[in-house]
Amino acid sequence: MKFPLALVAVLLAAVACAPEEAGTSPSPSAPSDCAKDKLALKTAGTFTIGTDKPAYEPWFSKDDPANGKGYESAVAYAVAKKLGFEPTDVKWLTVQFNTAFAPGPKKFDIDVNQVSISEQRRKAVDFSTGYYDVSQTVITTKGSKIAGAKSIADLADAKLGAQVGTTSYTAAKEVIKPKQDPAVYDTNDLAVQALKNKQIDGIVVDLPTGFYMTAAQLDDGQIVGQLPASGGAAEQFGFVLEKGSGLTSCVSQAVDALRTDGTLAKLQQEFLTGGGAPELK
Repeated sequence: MKFPLALVAVLLAAVACAPEEAGTSPSPSAPSDCAKDKLALKTAGTFTIGTDKPAYEPWFSKDDPANGKGYESAVAYAVAKKLGFEPTDVKWLTVQFNTAFAPGPKKFDIDVNQVSISEQRRKAVDFSTGYYDVSQTVITTKGSKIAGAKSIADLADAKLGAQVGTTSYTAAKEVIKPKQDPAVYDTNDLAVQALKNKQIDGIVVDLPTGFYMTAAQLDDGQIVGQLPASGGAAEQFGFVLEKGSGLTSCVSQAVDALRTDGTLAKLQQEFLTGGGAPELK
């Protein structure tokens, strides 16, 4: 989910997709354990943050994570500030989406790239508490065979697509359960191109990205509707950290503080606000 250019309209909601869970956030450290000079950083004095390239709207702006614009960039800098870092202390690192939560050591302190928290992924990496409640959505173009869909059952015969390794793909498989297996793409850009080429009828993607695609990437793009949460569990994006990282509880404390003081809501209003989308049942 990523792209340059204009702004986007979006919504925040809670919904569908893949394995999620709440209530398993790391136990908080004592405040003194999170002092900047005591943090277990990859590079002393530098807060290293990973994300994919391109870095898409509305999560980032102009494919430049370092400009502090876009929801995830802004939240990452807000977390850095809570931990005592100046913007100049932050270093961005390109990390491919699927490798961010793969097993093994990491070069980043945190990674931010619309990665949904799941128990399966938690076997390989740590997650902070969630910084965004996710809703999965189906998009298409006007006049397509699913443009008038009003229910999940109306999508049964559709050929859908989603980015590989995402909870969007899981939602396509487990929530919609279409008769044809969903097509898998390395990036959402490739999924958009497939929709333009009429190789697929629709794309499953998180709601903010869906708003961006329909507004900025597709001619006559259309939101079909939001999907219910897979298994009834809410889905959240969280920062990814190396398994067993000494930073996990400190980053979670920072995220929790930003939620409590209203910063997350304010940034969502600034970067993700938009219209609603119908709910498919």
